[in-house]
Amino acid sequence: MEIFKIVGVAILTCVAGAVIKQVRQEFFVVVVLAGSLIILFMVVDKLQELFNFVSQIFNKTGLDYGFFANLLKILGVGILTEFASGLCVDSGNTAVANKVIIAGKVIIASLSLPIIWNLLEVVISILP
Repeated sequence: MEIFKIVGVAILTCVAGAVIKQVRQEFFVVVVLAGSLIILFMVVDKLQELFNFVSQIFNKTGLDYGFFANLLKILGVGILTEFASGLCVDSGNTAVANKVIIAGKVIIASLSLPIIWNLLEVVISILP
């Protein structure tokens, strides 16, 4: 299973980060960033599978691809927000991490508005 590889890289990154932090603290963020990127690249295949699955759903249902594009943007914003805020926390910048999280939530909310609007239109059309 891939999760064991990911956990192994995570543990190795944490141990290497702890050692580096004691010797040269300025390289700590670089080690954590490198380990994080390795883990992120390890799940790219799974993201591709998710993309293909959702694409098949949209093909079979005939839904507008605008929804699909918005869902992908929302997923991307969520992943990047989590990644960036985690790096900020690891480097000791919790205040910046909190601002990144707030910004990500605002962007996700704004990207969700067209989907919410279309859902409301469907509900209104069903009501008598």
